[in-house]
Amino acid sequence: MKFIDEIEISVIAGNGGSGCVSFQKNKTRTLNRKVPNGGDGGKGGDIYLVSDKDMNDLTYYHYHRTIRAENGKNGRSYLRKGKKGKDMIEKVPVGTKVFDEKKNMIMDLKFHNQSIKVAVGGSFGLGNHRFRTKRSDRFTEGKYGDKKKIFLELNMIADVGLLGMPNSGKSSLIRQISSAKPKVADYPFTTLFPHLGVVRTEKRSFIVADIPGLIDGASKGIGLGIRFLKHLERCSILLHVVDISQEDTRSPIERIKTIDSEIISYKKSLFEKERWIVFNKIDLLDEKFYKKTVDEIVQKISWKKKYYSISAIKKIGLKNLCRDIADYISSERTISC
Repeated sequence: MKFIDEIEISVIAGNGGSGCVSFQKNKTRTLNRKVPNGGDGGKGGDIYLVSDKDMNDLTYYHYHRTIRAENGKNGRSYLRKGKKGKDMIEKVPVGTKVFDEKKNMIMDLKFHNQSIKVAVGGSFGLGNHRFRTKRSDRFTEGKYGDKKKIFLELNMIADVGLLGMPNSGKSSLIRQISSAKPKVADYPFTTLFPHLGVVRTEKRSFIVADIPGLIDGASKGIGLGIRFLKHLERCSILLHVVDISQEDTRSPIERIKTIDSEIISYKKSLFEKERWIVFNKIDLLDEKFYKKTVDEIVQKISWKKKYYSISAIKKIGLKNLCRDIADYISSERTISC
């Protein structure tokens, strides 16, 4: 199934029902005339979008490109009002941004059960009982409902974002620390779309997002490009996973600089987020050798922030990493409150 995180759809609200022209005979000793008793029409249905934490992407709208609400019914005789058109309520994932036709953002649905009215139903027409004049056959028609296109863009909600080159071990890491089960294999671009996983520690739980690996030239569309980087924009912290083994012909420093360059090309604000380096696959190297290698890398790139040495496959160093992440997220939320 293709992962869809942005799509344009049409929303067509219901039209309002027209008023009714109807008369009731009113016979008296002094008066013999018809009294207007046509009822009003019903209002057209509105269209709402509601965020739902149980939805993962926008695939549903790939097969439902047009959303329609019900038309209001026409008014009837004896002052009977037409039935209101049924509203259409559609669910979208938490983190969905809604844009108008000019790509101006209308709303960012960042929390569960948030809602927005994206199309307004047409107003109802008036029946002839509203016009008790000589022209008692007068009535008004219902108005048309909104008909327009909107653009939906999903930015996943996660506390921690994993980034790195293909085969760096990001998918193995998220599999070991969370309930997510992305595909793991020994070839590039095993991960084809983002995955979310919930990590539970003694202190707190947090959500991790894993995106497809980046390569040199991703900002120009090479590989899977940088389209998935937007899913890291809401993260509190980024983990740059680096394969420290000697399996890759390019040096770790060269690979770190490549990722930095691609992030800056995408958006400077993402590059300026809190970011830790996670050196992975230490199980493939001698302990003294990998420690010396890590120290040299950190010194050469003048890295001042936190860094960790782990083996995702062997679960080495994962407990300390998750504990520090939980502490950082807790402190960030305390400050923001």
